[in-house]
Amino acid sequence: MTEIATIRANDLTFGYLEAGSGPLALCLHGFPDSAHTWRHLLPALADAGYHAVAPFLRGYAPTEVPKDGAYQTGALAADANALHEAFGGDADAVLIGHDWGAAATYAAVSAAPERWRRAVALALPPFSALLSAFFDYAQLKRSFYVFLFQTPLAETAVLTGDLAFLDGLWADWSPGHDATRDVAYAKECLRDPENLAAAIGYYRAMLDPSLHVPAYAAEQEAAGRVGERSALYLHGAADGCLAAPSPSDVEGHLPPGSVARIVPGVGHFLHLERSAEVNRLILDWLAADG
Repeated sequence: MTEIATIRANDLTFGYLEAGSGPLALCLHGFPDSAHTWRHLLPALADAGYHAVAPFLRGYAPTEVPKDGAYQTGALAADANALHEAFGGDADAVLIGHDWGAAATYAAVSAAPERWRRAVALALPPFSALLSAFFDYAQLKRSFYVFLFQTPLAETAVLTGDLAFLDGLWADWSPGHDATRDVAYAKECLRDPENLAAAIGYYRAMLDPSLHVPAYAAEQEAAGRVGERSALYLHGAADGCLAAPSPSDVEGHLPPGSVARIVPGVGHFLHLERSAEVNRLILDWLAADG
């Protein structure tokens, strides 16, 4: 895996990590995280014959903060499809996303299925599968940060005490996992207030459609559709961010041929907690026909 490189796509300069050569395997991280979260998967994908690329999402340093202030899911999808173009991806490309990266994955594949052969999503089911569970009392307590992020207090709360808020989220979301290295990477991305405001902007755009930029209307509409490329969905049984859903319920909101699995004994960052097992599930899925 190389040092951080840069590429221009969708009018932004993205920082990224990469490994290997072959068909594109684009890996999208979530919050509060970084491209380094894929450090176990990238070499495994490279060994399987892929050009594995993990960009830092829009607004996460060293990727640029977008001048248009667009943080809706449609913008993330447009970024993924533009990165496919920039890296010379073809119809054999695959898309893998965790957390916000999963939201981007659903929307990008739905908006441009001709670009992607298969998809993998981790730790965030399609939003349509979340509607009832989100308003469960226990889930509302887990999701306190979503509501905090709608307020002007959000940036101050997260920046206090060397961004200790992020340490707390990782501890709650993946109980028992030593996240020291990954929290440090996330803090590098978000320590600058402008970058932190961008990351929080994802949540503000999620609940406030007035923040949506019209340029991404098509991708935003695609985010609400069931796509046509089958997906593997993985969720940790001990996820402290979002309770593990019923696999059958998730599959009902994914394209035909999709599969959902609950991985026992792991939390929200399952691809880090049990990397060998999760890598194998992903690689087996990508190797299958369809």
